[in-house]
Amino acid sequence: MTDRILIIDFGSQVTQLIARRVRESGVYSEIVPFNKANEILKTFDPKGIILSGGPNSVYDIDTPRAPEAVFNMGVPVLGICYGEQTMCEQMGGKVEKSDEREFGRAFIDIKVSSPLFDGFWDVGTKHQVWMSHGDRIDAIPDGFEVIATSGNAPFAAIANEEKKFYGVQFHPEVVHTLHGEKLLANFVKNIVRCSGDWTMASFRETEIAKIRKQVGDDKVICGLSGGVDSSVVAVLLHEAIGDQLTCVFVDHGLMRSNEADQVLDLFREHYHINLVHVNAEELFLGKLDGVDDPEKKRKIIGGLFIDVFEKEAKKIGGADFLAQGTLYPDVIESVSFTGGPSVTIKSHHNVGGLPERMHMDLVEPLRELFKDEVRVLGRELGIPEAFIERHPFPGPGLAIRIPGAVNKEKCDILRKADAIYLEEIKNSGLYNQIWQAFAVLLPVKTVGVMGDARTYEYVCALRAVTSTDGMTADYYPFPHDFLGQVSTRIINEVRGINRVVYDTTSKPPGTIEWE
Repeated sequence: MTDRILIIDFGSQVTQLIARRVRESGVYSEIVPFNKANEILKTFDPKGIILSGGPNSVYDIDTPRAPEAVFNMGVPVLGICYGEQTMCEQMGGKVEKSDEREFGRAFIDIKVSSPLFDGFWDVGTKHQVWMSHGDRIDAIPDGFEVIATSGNAPFAAIANEEKKFYGVQFHPEVVHTLHGEKLLANFVKNIVRCSGDWTMASFRETEIAKIRKQVGDDKVICGLSGGVDSSVVAVLLHEAIGDQLTCVFVDHGLMRSNEADQVLDLFREHYHINLVHVNAEELFLGKLDGVDDPEKKRKIIGGLFIDVFEKEAKKIGGADFLAQGTLYPDVIESVSFTGGPSVTIKSHHNVGGLPERMHMDLVEPLRELFKDEVRVLGRELGIPEAFIERHPFPGPGLAIRIPGAVNKEKCDILRKADAIYLEEIKNSGLYNQIWQAFAVLLPVKTVGVMGDARTYEYVCALRAVTSTDGMTADYYPFPHDFLGQVSTRIINEVRGINRVVYDTTSKPPGTIEWE
């Protein structure tokens, strides 16, 4: 079995980045909330454990703790920020509130040689890291030594080399900690001794075996949207179970320009997958009529999808499984890691399971992957690059790119503007530099003058971001000439829009855009 690292999460916004960095080292990792870790430890069999950061103070009552089993399993442990502090507190050290906090860039001094720093941080040197803490460790447990300090953190990094327990007050998972990814690679490969043999080819083989074992001789119905996630799921399932799979493509009238034709051509003509095409535009737009709350729109669309799937499952003789493209961020963002209510982020995914009335089980072969890993798997499966590099577009489609009420007229206006925007991006050779680009039809009309006539039409917003995993994003800095050209084309060619704006906000972890 592939070596595995378990990451116990205490609520940090960047815990997902720890998993990403570990996987980049060729080592498989999973995240589990601290309050479920005891149960997972019994079956997961980790070769090493990482304790994440978090917003709490360990000296407060009823704040999160690591299971005591973590320190008695005989496996290496790395504590990050809060993870270091709870490790110290639980093993006999002391943590107190500090009068001097550290947030943002800081510099640590390397005091002692350690396998954690091997190959990039030498004794006697100073290095930039990223701190985010208001508490400080005042005493470390027996058996530990200080291996690095900072101006406000005398125990910025500690180690018990005998037990292979390590703690760092800074965050090695973020890019602002220079060589932080090397520190994590040293931990999982040189200290934990993971083989680093987790590849997408091995994942493909393992997942196909899992699918065959789960499904057996039963039938599977897969909701195909034409996006990267559902496309990869469909091809992977087809490779695993062949004609036991039937894909249902629900054309809800909320897709981008020409996407429906592209989906039908690829999966029917190229892959010869059993595909049912359901034209449900009137059904979806009818149910969305007058609805302006984004969460209600998502629930309506999700509910209609389930209804359509139920009907189609009966028509094909009754499928026992429903496949969908749930990703790891969907799972992470839909689970409470701090004991509170679950965060409603991906409500159009059935992350917690399907309604009982469906009498079907979920097949989610991408559940353990981040978005960029799905693209790698798609290439491994031989899916055409045009589909692999397609920018992500949410299942509810144009419904959540139109804040406020949705109707066919608005969808048609936005579809045209969006197509022009993407065409200009591709013509400029920028498409693959951008993770996601889309147009938004704002629920605002402005007065304008076009030629000799007054107009009263919609405002269109353009959005483009760079990202690797979809958890964080930053806006793409288009040249002004490009934005001017796109704006001119949209205003000239799309009746219904007389003003175009560009969104330059960033996306921190766990936020929703334009909804």
